[in-house]
Amino acid sequence: MTGARRFAVPMVTDKIKALAATKAKVAALEKSIAAELNRELAALPSRYGFESVDAFAAAVRAAQRGKGGRAAAKAQPAAGGKKRRKRAVITAETKSKVKSLVESGKTGAEIAKAVGISLPSVQNIKKALGLVKARK
Repeated sequence: MTGARRFAVPMVTDKIKALAATKAKVAALEKSIAAELNRELAALPSRYGFESVDAFAAAVRAAQRGKGGRAAAKAQPAAGGKKRRKRAVITAETKSKVKSLVESGKTGAEIAKAVGISLPSVQNIKKALGLVKARK
């Protein structure tokens, strides 16, 4: 039994030493990558013909504003690829259409599609007009 323990301890310490050496290699590689990235970023202004970093940064900001800046980013479709609809304006005319369609027996989904508003909006209008059945 004691012989097995004698061999287990050096194996663990060898692994710890190997781990420390690997961590040192990773740290050196990270430092090397950071230095290379800094060199590449520092060279960008001259590569594109700008005299200074400030002139380059101003040009990048101007280009971003030219594309619409933050407003353009909001107008792009969501991650699912669908654009967000504009918020529906509920007018008295919309409410009267919903009321007449409810009275004619249409479903909420059919009403929403016909009027061009969301199903929750139809439900809110029905509730406001007292056209929903009370829960038991």
